Amino acid sequence: MWELLKDIWGFMKERKKFWMAPIFIVLLLLGLLVVFAQGSAIAPFIYTLF
Repeated sequence: MWELLKDIWGFMKERKKFWMAPIFIVLLLLGLLVVFAQGSAIAPFIYTLF
């Protein structure tokens, strides 16, 4: 996992594509939200977002 993040950061740093950082952060947070809320009472509300 850390190696992937290092590779992504190296790609953005080398090619000056720092505008991609917010996209990756939002995708990571949405993924974590879906994983952690899968078995909880919040799950029906998350599925209405998508």
